Amino acid sequence: MKFRTDPARIRGSIAPLITPFTDDGALDLASLRGLVRWQLGSGSHGISLGGSTGEPSAQSTAERIEAIRAVAAEIDDAVPFLPGTGSAKLDETLEITAAARDAGADAALVITPYYARPTQQALRTWYSTIAREFPDLPIVIYNVPSRTAVDIAPETVARLFREHDNIVGIKETTKDFEHFSRVLAACGRDLLVWSGIELLGLPLLALGGVGFISAVANLAPAAVARMFQAWEAGDHDTARDLHYALHPLVDLLFVETNPAPAKWVLHQQGRIASARVRPPLTTVSDDGVRWVRALLAQGAHLLPDHPHPA
Repeated sequence: MKFRTDPARIRGSIAPLITPFTDDGALDLASLRGLVRWQLGSGSHGISLGGSTGEPSAQSTAERIEAIRAVAAEIDDAVPFLPGTGSAKLDETLEITAAARDAGADAALVITPYYARPTQQALRTWYSTIAREFPDLPIVIYNVPSRTAVDIAPETVARLFREHDNIVGIKETTKDFEHFSRVLAACGRDLLVWSGIELLGLPLLALGGVGFISAVANLAPAAVARMFQAWEAGDHDTARDLHYALHPLVDLLFVETNPAPAKWVLHQQGRIASARVRPPLTTVSDDGVRWVRALLAQGAHLLPDHPHPA
């Protein structure tokens, strides 16, 4: 948790890990630890777990906490750790956030409560409650309206940012790029903003964003990290080349519902023991596999040359 007191150091490519399961559906912590080691060796600038790619809504609170503890121990402060701790229920959110804090997380990524469709005032109350409960833990709002059916407004983010010193940033997973700009305009450049939309990660840096929490880092972590580093170094041509080269792998992720395609690829590479996803998701269909293989071939030059067992 050495980054907790300086959350501005949580920058660059923060890899949002899938959560591996065994063929019988249990948590596969051995594969999960292997993925962490691979990400660290590939140059990812930080690690997240428990966002949409991690299937949190298909896990019990106890499973989510167990996975967070395993990842925190494997990272061992090598890079920032930003686990997703939110839920549709406040008591679960507080329990998971407390466990993440105690495990050594550097910040907590808290999704807007899904399904209930709270008002902006209700969202302000929700995040204020969490922020007051954990005054020494940086809180990052997680806005993903396509999955939660609620969009936190820039003005609400600005009020929360002004009112709570430990609400430090937001992960924006919306294809409305104007929304990114309005959040930064309302909050100022001190707000930390990460993109959760793969193809908006690089453009966000031009607006003052600090990085991306991009699911494609599950497949090509080194390339995603290099894209951020090239931009930071002023080598914008290389950054753009990598951005466009990643397109087929980004498309691959969404051939069917994320993270099923990514898990299929990681299983084929031997990085996880099973491609299993939990209901209501299903593993990639035969038609989906054909599309995945075609897109994988297009993006093969960005993949590691020598996959190894997790």
